Amino acid sequence: MTRTILLLIFCIWVPIEVVVGAGNATVSSSRPRSVTLGALFTSDSIIGRAARPAIVAAVDDVNNDPSILSGTKLNFIIHDTNCSGFLGTMEALQLMENEVFVAIGPQSSGIAHVISHVVNELQVPLLSFAATDPSLSSLQYPFFLRTTHSDHFQMYAIADMVQYYGWREVIAIYVDDDYGRNGISVLGDALAKKRAKISYKAAFIPGASKSEINDLLVGANLMESRVFVVHVNPDSGLRIFSIAKSLNMLIGGYVWIATDWLPSHLDSIQPADSDTMNLLQGVVALRHHIPDTDIKKKFESNWKSGSAGLNSYALYAYDSVWLAARALDVFFNEGGSISFSNDPRLENTNGSMLQLGSLRVFNGGQKFLQTLMKMNFTGVSGQIGFDADRNLVLPAYDILNIGGTGSRRIGYWSNHSGLSVVAPETLYAKPSNTSTSNQRLYSVIWPGEISATPRGWVFPNNGKPLRIAVPYRVSYTEFLGKDNSPPGVKGYCIDVFEAAISLLSYPVPRNFILYGDGKRNPDYNELVHQVALDQLTSRIEGIDTLISSSEPIGIQDGSFVWNYLVDELNIAESRLKKLKNLDEYSNALMLGPKNGGVAAIVDELPYIELFMSRTNCAFRTVGQEFTKSGWGFAFQRDSPLAIDLSTAILQLSENGDLQKIHNKWLTLHECSMQLGEEDQGSSRLSLTSFWGLFLICGSACFIALTVFFYRICCQYRRFNPEGEENVEVEEIDTARPRRTLRSASIKNLIDFVDSKHIKRNKNAGPSSPV
Repeated sequence: MTRTILLLIFCIWVPIEVVVGAGNATVSSSRPRSVTLGALFTSDSIIGRAARPAIVAAVDDVNNDPSILSGTKLNFIIHDTNCSGFLGTMEALQLMENEVFVAIGPQSSGIAHVISHVVNELQVPLLSFAATDPSLSSLQYPFFLRTTHSDHFQMYAIADMVQYYGWREVIAIYVDDDYGRNGISVLGDALAKKRAKISYKAAFIPGASKSEINDLLVGANLMESRVFVVHVNPDSGLRIFSIAKSLNMLIGGYVWIATDWLPSHLDSIQPADSDTMNLLQGVVALRHHIPDTDIKKKFESNWKSGSAGLNSYALYAYDSVWLAARALDVFFNEGGSISFSNDPRLENTNGSMLQLGSLRVFNGGQKFLQTLMKMNFTGVSGQIGFDADRNLVLPAYDILNIGGTGSRRIGYWSNHSGLSVVAPETLYAKPSNTSTSNQRLYSVIWPGEISATPRGWVFPNNGKPLRIAVPYRVSYTEFLGKDNSPPGVKGYCIDVFEAAISLLSYPVPRNFILYGDGKRNPDYNELVHQVALDQLTSRIEGIDTLISSSEPIGIQDGSFVWNYLVDELNIAESRLKKLKNLDEYSNALMLGPKNGGVAAIVDELPYIELFMSRTNCAFRTVGQEFTKSGWGFAFQRDSPLAIDLSTAILQLSENGDLQKIHNKWLTLHECSMQLGEEDQGSSRLSLTSFWGLFLICGSACFIALTVFFYRICCQYRRFNPEGEENVEVEEIDTARPRRTLRSASIKNLIDFVDSKHIKRNKNAGPSSPV
């Protein structure tokens, strides 16, 4: 009887469960009947309202699929973080008391930073479908696994767009939290690699008032850049555009680029109302690229009509649940088990009211994390897999242009091909190509219904005017000089500058400031150094003999030629003599190096031309001109006005206005032109240049002809028939001309030469067959 009872108990007990005591740990050798998944997000938010039904739908689909987690039911618990770091941390601790094997969320990057410390301690993987802060990928958060794309890639996409359209500066408008700060920090790094930059950072605290945002945008509008990058939360981001519209900042000339928060907002409120769309006309935005697959279409068709709008974060939330379920299935198949144990460090001490002892460590958390990172499958959002940095693979974005009642896609961006009008999944089969020449987007309708690409910067009407330093010269005032009437300066350079400014499509407020005391020419090197660091230098050719001599050299007072001759050509400073005006130029050259003057004057070509035209042809230029002579306007480094003004000056050159200004101020006298022709003639080759060559050739020809004639005469005498008398015969017939002995001899000589030529040709011919 006893044996039968024991056998009955054994038969009943074994199929159910075997429990083995191991300290405070509980280990199960078979799959549990149920497991618990936790979720953390802000329910009353655009992302939260879309994520909740997606998570519920995913759990139902997993439990209804017999091919996965067979025999194990997936339960879930949702805790609301209320968009608060403090409350989110408390909710996360309460969630962990339920011994969840994985947590889905949170949506906030700031809360993710705090919660990541909790899951690190309890070794529970955290799958976030919406926390995009790039810094969360650091090694500091090993149990944080992002199931959406990091903003790192989005910011590099924006940098590629900035380079594509030729802009150099942007203004960043962002929320001042971990999400905003770290995203904009990556944008700055990405722009720096494209030789661009963030010229102004306009940050505001979460929950900022309308007046605070208004003041922020007013300050941003005082800057030169007109390219605004808006990186804020989807729940409050539209306030930026509403206030910007009231400040008249959504008109032609402005560029607005929004990160993925804006499409997420618009997708969640479909159809969008007309007032909202009117705010966003011409805005360019980035949206997570979701391949148009059959599984995505099926999910969209099953999306409940009463649920919130479907955005990309809802798809990522749905795939996060499936990722956890698939990984758990593999985890069980590889012998893993769900068990938790107490952590002595979390025991209650000193009468603390916090129930830390209720928090238990997931024993298989590390192994389950490795299983998650090895997963690779296709979900509704695309391919789900991770690289070595725990980033979701194949990051890609749609680039949208908002207009009318919706938006149109103008292209794509991926880290595989950069900007393209071809879908990324089509290009993945080809080698990666992110070269500048391969980048392409369709046309954009910018704010103000402008189709031409905005310049990206302007001189704002309420900004500071351009301060222009003008050398206060005492010589050659035709180029630059003081004027008693506005704008206070005059000359050739001023007219060129003003003509170029007039061609620009935007106003450039400017003030001219004289530099110097008016008693001597200011030092150009010092002036240019004060404007910019990148100083003028030149390379002079054709003065080798002057360098090798020890004679004094004249230069214009204040000219950069002093530094060039001393620093570049290693000419002793004691040889250089500064000359202040035209009279000193003339006197120094007239005196010469032996009488206290100079051997030559080295100066810029325009000054030399003007000097020559005023000296009545008394001097002349020698050697070649400076290879880099000319005129230029110095700007601060990276000044956007430099490119536009250079283009305008080229336009002046093409339409002839630059020559007209030149003729107005720098018309040369006749002697200058004659000197130019004389100099040109002095270097032109003539027949006399080749007299030696002609002498050699003529002598050689004469000698050859003499030798030839001598040989012919010798042969003629040798082969002339013997007994033939050369006598003078007078013809009886007076009608025929008289032939003398001399003419007969010459004729015979010519016949002899001809007969030798014919005979030579015959002898040289081919042989006849025998």
